[in-house]
Amino acid sequence: MDVNGPGYNNQGNGKAHQNQDTIRSGLPVQAMQKNERSTHIPGIEKEVDIINIKGIEDIGYVQSDSVLLNSLIPEENTRCQHGLYFQDGERRVDYVLTYHIKKPSSSRSNRHSYCFTDNAFTRTLRRGTARLGRPPPPQPRGDLEVAPHDHSMDYHEDDKRFRREEFEGNLTDMGLELEKDEDTKTPGVGFVKIHAPWHVLCREAEFMKLKMPTKKVYEVKQSSGVGAKISTLVSKATEPLHPNVEENRVHNVKHLSYAFSREKQHLFDLSDRESFFDSKTRSSIVFEILKRTKCTKAKYSMGITSLLGNGVYTAAYPLHDGDVDGENVEPNDRKLLYEEWASYSVFYKYQPIGLVRKYFGEKIGLYFAWLGLYTQMLIPASLVGVIVFLYGCATVDDNIPSMEICHPKNNITMCPLCDKACSYWKLMEACGTARASHLFDNPATVFFSIFMALWAAMFMEHWKRRQMRLNYEWDLTGFEEEEDHPRAEYEFRVMQKSLKKEHKTQKTEKEKLTCRDRFPAYMTNIVMMLLMIGVTFAIVFGVILYRISTNAALHLSNNPTTRSNVRLTVKTTAAIINLVVILILDEVYGAVARWLTVLEVPKTDKSFEERLIFKTFILKFVNAFTPIIYIAFFRGRLVGRPGSYLYVFESYRMEECAHGGCLMELCIQLSITMLGKQLIQNNLFEIGIPKLKKLIRYIKSKRRSFQEEEREKKLQRYETDHFLEPFAGLTPEYMEMIIQFGFVTLFVASFPLAPLFALLNNIIEIRLDAKKFVAELRRPVAARAKDIGIWYNLLRGVAKVAVIINAFVISFTSDFIPRLVYQYMYSPDGSMHGFVDHTLSYFNVSDFQHGKEPMEPLHLGYPVDMCRYKDYREPPWSNTPYVISKEFWAVLAARLAFVIVFQNVVMLMSDIVDWLIPDIPKDISLQIHKEKILMVELFMKEEQGKRQFIDSMTPGGGKENSNKHAPIARSRSIPHTHSHTHANNF
Repeated sequence: MDVNGPGYNNQGNGKAHQNQDTIRSGLPVQAMQKNERSTHIPGIEKEVDIINIKGIEDIGYVQSDSVLLNSLIPEENTRCQHGLYFQDGERRVDYVLTYHIKKPSSSRSNRHSYCFTDNAFTRTLRRGTARLGRPPPPQPRGDLEVAPHDHSMDYHEDDKRFRREEFEGNLTDMGLELEKDEDTKTPGVGFVKIHAPWHVLCREAEFMKLKMPTKKVYEVKQSSGVGAKISTLVSKATEPLHPNVEENRVHNVKHLSYAFSREKQHLFDLSDRESFFDSKTRSSIVFEILKRTKCTKAKYSMGITSLLGNGVYTAAYPLHDGDVDGENVEPNDRKLLYEEWASYSVFYKYQPIGLVRKYFGEKIGLYFAWLGLYTQMLIPASLVGVIVFLYGCATVDDNIPSMEICHPKNNITMCPLCDKACSYWKLMEACGTARASHLFDNPATVFFSIFMALWAAMFMEHWKRRQMRLNYEWDLTGFEEEEDHPRAEYEFRVMQKSLKKEHKTQKTEKEKLTCRDRFPAYMTNIVMMLLMIGVTFAIVFGVILYRISTNAALHLSNNPTTRSNVRLTVKTTAAIINLVVILILDEVYGAVARWLTVLEVPKTDKSFEERLIFKTFILKFVNAFTPIIYIAFFRGRLVGRPGSYLYVFESYRMEECAHGGCLMELCIQLSITMLGKQLIQNNLFEIGIPKLKKLIRYIKSKRRSFQEEEREKKLQRYETDHFLEPFAGLTPEYMEMIIQFGFVTLFVASFPLAPLFALLNNIIEIRLDAKKFVAELRRPVAARAKDIGIWYNLLRGVAKVAVIINAFVISFTSDFIPRLVYQYMYSPDGSMHGFVDHTLSYFNVSDFQHGKEPMEPLHLGYPVDMCRYKDYREPPWSNTPYVISKEFWAVLAARLAFVIVFQNVVMLMSDIVDWLIPDIPKDISLQIHKEKILMVELFMKEEQGKRQFIDSMTPGGGKENSNKHAPIARSRSIPHTHSHTHANNF
């Protein structure tokens, strides 16, 4: 808004038309209300004092008969200085709208702060004054700032200004009170502060069916028995782990909650109206009004989402309760959260979920409750994973296959690993790889895979129970989400469609977007999703070529150290390249998914969020796990054999696994990707990017001349919050945890330490997210929710897929099945002795293709006639040389059988766990039932009281009139008056 334009317009449609006529006639826009200050008069609106005020000289005109209500001079007062209250220091700022204002070019550009509130009565009074024929206030005279600047304003700024005036006028019609401030330390930004008075809060709370605590209190009976005693002992033992906040203490009594009703205000404890609706509830009520209020003067109505989308307003946000640190900071919930939740020094404590919900709302409270439970459940998984890893370490020296590989007398000569550059090598060189593979490829791995599948099922069931408990504690039982308001983009597209149709048919029917309208967007979505997945596959293929070429190049090196560490170098560098590519593509895919979702123009925010989540999950899941899936299931299986290898582009020979199998390489890839994503993406980016954006905002604000500490002291609360990062939703937070859940469950057979690293990351992640929400982000609008929505379905899907993938990893990637088959079918003594020789086939070096034989055939110091390679094939002296042997088919059959048995057994066990654990805890079910009985008793008691009151007011009342219809009719009308009479007593 232009600083020299009309500061505020709330005269309704008539005043706005008057301003438009002024613009058309070329006259300067009125600035008469620039320094007006008026407030909503407390008490009964009929008793209004009219105060005549003399003209104000400093804005260029004299107003002799202007009418204002309860004019105030802003007083410097502690609460007002902090920006949490209006200028009167009494009315709390529940919401803030910001808009762009142009800087005046004149030297007399000393802006004035103007605070204005209005109500329906004052607007009616002014309209009545206009109807009585009183002349309008004269135009400003001789102001060098106003006229030239107004003449330079373009049409779009005028349009935005008029839309703001109309929208703010409609807000006051809805009962909200507004106050503007352009005299701030933030150049170019104006602020509209919004306050919801008591009657508006009551009305909207009834419309939104908010459950509020009544005066009725009942005792929450604690369960008895052995389980209760154990629970009591555990709670006493964990007492030091609980945060020092009131909301987390266990209370034996609970207020009975009921949907707020103005007719039943006597049921609620309204002794302290200031605290009855907390700041979170007040801001959500104002936000609901903002979404419902429309600008209707234009041809097509625009809501707050459209106004924000079109730049009429630049931001809309509720305020934080106060500062988190500094001298003389008043106690507030934000400061308490910062100390007891967002500090790294309390990492070992439970989260104050009750206080998080009180401050941020149920939706964010559920996210942190879910994250806390997930982190707790990772503790037993981490312990078991560490035990499995230690078991591998303890038994590595007793592992017969690795002992055979590492034995000094082992003279097995292996075929070259690449063409020309590589020569023959001794199997003994793979000793380190074989020993390391045993750490992850041992019988305990199968047990751990089954354990993690059951763990995932127990986690899902435990969360459902925790969710139901929170629903009871937060009074969300019976809550159903209502249809959301249309998004700004949807309204704009509908407006465009209506305009096009109107030009053709001259009809003004209400339009909506159909599948035909969205068909180009759907086709674009399909093509772009396939293209992005193709890009991922292409990059994985590029990394494969890098490994092949680097492997050949390093074998040509003259440095013996380099040649001896070729495999480790190639695997590690390739994994790092994959990590960097994944991090880059994650950002690209997130932007692409949002762009594709915007193209679809979903109608509501919920629909937009679900579509965005689905696309982002698909792209990021494919991006994170494609390199891992390649190593687990494809690498080493598309190789061929010596003398008949498979080639890419006729020159690159497909890579093969080390003798110990691909499980070790899978472990390296998985660990580097998981740790890299957690350290770099989840932690470094989350800390660095918000701080960088905040710094950019400060630079853009052109306040470099101020020292940061000084300007922080001078900024009001709504200005400070303006420079915080806008809340972008919970999708990024959930997404990184879902991907991490995939790392923990999908390939846990190859990396049993994954739960431990996830646990360590989440301990930091909780406090990092907490600090971000409390100190780095604007306060989100509190949103009610009874569950975590689509994320629960994604978790269940990942858990189901994890069973199948782990079955294939154990069966096809590890040597678990070949070892079993050899031990029970081919071993002469039932032991593992001879297993290594059993898995190696023979190759006659004379059968090499021309030009593919080693350049240094005497590398080992003697000529080689036969070399060995890992595969099940017939020897060259058989009737069918190099044909797949019967041992291969026996092992393949055993592998497929294991996949089927493992998958069905584990899924059956998961279903049994699901069936055994009830979704609703028994004590919560009893308490919900008890609440229903108490509510019925409360209303029956109230009805009896009403009847007794009616009988006492009826002449000759008593049993004679009790059966007549007239008293009954009166009993339905009198309580209404009685309730209002009762309400006025508060």
